[in-house]
Amino acid sequence: MLEILERLEKTYNGKDYAMLKHAYDFSRKAHANQKRASGEEYFIHPCTVAGILIDLGLDAATVVAAFLHDVIEDTPVSEGDIKKEFGEEVLELVVGVTKLDKIQFTSKEEEQAENFRKIFVAMAKDIRVIIIKLADRLHNMRSLNFLSIERQQRMARETLEIYAPLAHRLGISQIKCELEDLCLKYLEPEFYEYLSTNIDERLKANVELVDHVVDEVKTILKESGVNGDVYGRKKHLYSIYRKMKERNKTLDQIYDLVAIRIIVNTVDECYEVFGKIHHKWKPVPGRIKDYIATPKPNMYRSLHTTVVTNYGKVFEIQIRTYEMNHAAEYGIAAHWKYKEKKNIADDLDTRLTWIREVMEWQGGLKDSKEFLNSLKGDIYSSEVLVFTPKGDVISLPKDATPLDFAYNIHSAVGNKCVGAKVNSKMVPLNTVLQVGDVVDIITSQSSKGPSWDWLKIVKSPSARVKIKQFFKREMKDENVKTGKIMLDAEAKRRGFNLSELLTEEAFLQISARMSFNGQEEMFASIGYGAVSVNQVIVKLIDYHRKSQPQQEITKFFKTGKKGDSSVKVKGMAGLLVRFAGCCNPVPGDDIVGFISRGHGVTVHRRDCPNLKQVEDDRLIEVSWTDNVDSVYNAGIKVVGNTQAEILSVVASTVAQFKLEIVSTNGRTDVKSNQATVDFHIRLNSKDELNNLINKLRQDPKILDVFRTAN
Repeated sequence: MLEILERLEKTYNGKDYAMLKHAYDFSRKAHANQKRASGEEYFIHPCTVAGILIDLGLDAATVVAAFLHDVIEDTPVSEGDIKKEFGEEVLELVVGVTKLDKIQFTSKEEEQAENFRKIFVAMAKDIRVIIIKLADRLHNMRSLNFLSIERQQRMARETLEIYAPLAHRLGISQIKCELEDLCLKYLEPEFYEYLSTNIDERLKANVELVDHVVDEVKTILKESGVNGDVYGRKKHLYSIYRKMKERNKTLDQIYDLVAIRIIVNTVDECYEVFGKIHHKWKPVPGRIKDYIATPKPNMYRSLHTTVVTNYGKVFEIQIRTYEMNHAAEYGIAAHWKYKEKKNIADDLDTRLTWIREVMEWQGGLKDSKEFLNSLKGDIYSSEVLVFTPKGDVISLPKDATPLDFAYNIHSAVGNKCVGAKVNSKMVPLNTVLQVGDVVDIITSQSSKGPSWDWLKIVKSPSARVKIKQFFKREMKDENVKTGKIMLDAEAKRRGFNLSELLTEEAFLQISARMSFNGQEEMFASIGYGAVSVNQVIVKLIDYHRKSQPQQEITKFFKTGKKGDSSVKVKGMAGLLVRFAGCCNPVPGDDIVGFISRGHGVTVHRRDCPNLKQVEDDRLIEVSWTDNVDSVYNAGIKVVGNTQAEILSVVASTVAQFKLEIVSTNGRTDVKSNQATVDFHIRLNSKDELNNLINKLRQDPKILDVFRTAN
């Protein structure tokens, strides 16, 4: 920890150093007596995070926030304390990194999703938040071996899915590569060990060859009068692992374990050396990439080529300027480390544009899990570089279509799109774009907007959200109506009335969780699909149960008219009951009661299909009494050759049993040429129904007869 103080003194001065020293002392006191899982002092963690940020060249306020990033969450220190001691700027950075530990979540997944959403909101205000978070995650990954295997894998998987791609998207290759290798260590430990051992052995065997190639390149530079640095750089393990997996290759089939990196002063020198290397060694077709003319989405710039040397060995060679190398290593952090360079500042603006776009489309997502899933799809490196008719480069995800291209240009272009040309030829809107395609979008002011089917075509999360936002805006009234109908229907399916669930207090609870500005916005969000019906109804029912505990059954049902004396509820007769029209139970059936709020108990047959989707705590035991003094309706289905024969047989048999036909509904199947007639029969008991069915089955004109649910 003394080392960090020495580094602070060497790197910062004046007021900056004084504030950093104060932050060091403040954090040490706050975390006193706290231990990490490893048993070491907890204070080592914020010191290490601060050290990582010093290496990246971050400003004093960011390093101060690194010292303090856990004090709100893990110590009695308040936000007010930090603001008083270090000011508003540091407070906003610390709050941006702090987890949402004081909010109760329904699942770990929801907590993770909401944490990332909060981080992105803070990033939009100040990009330094995510740089602190990446440094924090890097040190946690370095000390992951002290946690349980389950926590190791969960944290490694989250890092591989979110943090490493974020570091890549922001161009910070130092952090990105180390995070990926650490993830591999815990997710695929045997593979990691295999690669570590075997790659080192192969590199030792080829060290002389690598040195020879480096010397050859230095000779090329000297003969060209170009000053620069040349060295061999081992590829990081995860990149080799991914190449083996994606291409289904063994380690022996991976030839470019080492890349030769050439760093020169100017772009012209990059291309000059590039040409002379191809003159000396034959390039491998399809392996030449010019990321200077067309930078990667994270603003990475370099020339890449793979050549076959005179010794038959394959080498990848990277050529870039010192400035490009700084940007590749430090990414967005290069803005602070090399902020006097104008194009570094321009790169920062480009990277911030992506974050602003994320925040633009995330506003259309009320569900944090949907935001996280969309984010995962958006932060992985884009695969396809295509061109506008004017020659501008557009980066799109793999398998992107002209619609993705249109929405990447602007929401208005996408919404008015009626067609597309790729390489001057008309193509369908679901055409998969290839690297180098020139795309021209055809728009029409008379277009009514996107189709719901477009959601199945687009591949980029931003395009998908922009389409949903169109429906949200342009079809608000319809969405409100649709959402309310959907929520009302789901409430009834679960045995509730929406009016009793959606109280003012209940809505306030939901709004606090899902940020609805009013009930209309909630209904509209359901209507256009931003929020599922299930997400809302579950929260409403949960709040309803907590705020209104179920009353004693006798108190609940002794209002209203006297119930049917033929059924008793939990051994008590005379309560308010009614019989379900969906299954028409009759005395002798195995029955169960369903508690209907305000309507007593509805009696169903126990095998009624409608009961499969209701909650068990709404069901109550009921039974038949000995005092059966009512008549009941029961449904039967009769199959025969013709409807006339069925009606004749059933009418005479019902008359014979002195029963009554309430209704009939017949139809004839054209394919089988068989007739089916549904009957509702009024009777007194299950025995009468069984006798009727058995009698009908004995008639040769009747092919089949059975009881129906209604």
